[in-house]
Amino acid sequence: MAKRRSIEIPGLQHENPIPAACQIGPFLVSGGIFGKDPATGTIPPDIETQCALMFSNIRLILTAAGGTSEDIIKLTIWLKDKADRPHVNREWLAMFPDEHSRPARHSFTLPDLPGNARVQCEIMAILTSD
Repeated sequence: MAKRRSIEIPGLQHENPIPAACQIGPFLVSGGIFGKDPATGTIPPDIETQCALMFSNIRLILTAAGGTSEDIIKLTIWLKDKADRPHVNREWLAMFPDEHSRPARHSFTLPDLPGNARVQCEIMAILTSD
């Protein structure tokens, strides 16, 4: 039986005792991933930088788990303001440029994201050795 492994990223710790992601065998599921700067531990005020950092943090988590963006099967996004969706889409298209090879995605509006966070996501991935 595969053992559960917590994935931790320096600078991306949660306030509560929750890992950045959890892996069992090839399956990886993240906790909330914010547009937090791992070097400073802060979330910048602008949505453009938050989106860029959020997608960068996705890559950090995947790398720590031994995967890549090609392993993502689902991305769930929460936006404080639905009008910010174009900023998410810009980073989405940069990470997944092939329209025939993109993960599933679902977006929600969540006006009470913590602090100055304007976007948050979670990923599900199946890590492959290809």
